Amino acid sequence: MQKNLHPSVIKFKEFVKNNPALIKEVRNGNSTWQEMYEDWFLLGEEDNRWEKLGAKTSSHVEPEEETKGDWMSKILGSMQKMDPDQIQHYVNNLSQALGAIQGVISQFQGNQSKPVQSKIEHKHPFSFRKD
Repeated sequence: MQKNLHPSVIKFKEFVKNNPALIKEVRNGNSTWQEMYEDWFLLGEEDNRWEKLGAKTSSHVEPEEETKGDWMSKILGSMQKMDPDQIQHYVNNLSQALGAIQGVISQFQGNQSKPVQSKIEHKHPFSFRKD
């Protein structure tokens, strides 16, 4: 009955089957499946969020050097795991949101700071003189 699911969805389903506490979280209305999937996809199975919810994290342990990595490497690692189309979708949404914010700000500013443009009109682009 399963249609062709993305491999990450299949892995998430396995993660949920191994952690029934996540099902209780969704049924209690504390979270949605979409939120759970996005957190799982971006943060991974080893994140502290899952331990707080009572889920068992996977058994392999990362070396201490990797877990102490800076935030930039974590973000880049998360972006490498993401689908490029999904990244493009998020960037488009962010761009639209920023455009809306700029529009609201410009409405509140009104006519306060319009730049003054000096217009110098030339009738002819070249100045020719008669001999």
